[in-house]
Amino acid sequence: MHKALLLLKKIPKGKVTTYGILAKACKTSPRAIGRIMASNREPVNYPCFKVVSSTGGLCGYSAEGGLETKRRLLEKDGIRFVKGKVDKRYFHEFKE
Repeated sequence: MHKALLLLKKIPKGKVTTYGILAKACKTSPRAIGRIMASNREPVNYPCFKVVSSTGGLCGYSAEGGLETKRRLLEKDGIRFVKGKVDKRYFHEFKE
């Protein structure tokens, strides 16, 4: 199991992370994180919908329903959007 998937479980309810933040915590690149998220076979156990772009924009959700589903899941988790993007106050940083 890749560290990135394990870190997803540590993101508190009502928070998201970015590909860049997750990459830094895993000592890899944001693109590598994107590939790992795309290959996630257990999205219920490893909530990859909680990963957004550095600007708070929604991107890269390949599950059924695509980005509309990702937005719905985030809203259900308590995330609010400002002008179509996740407000940075919802960003979660991982402690070393």
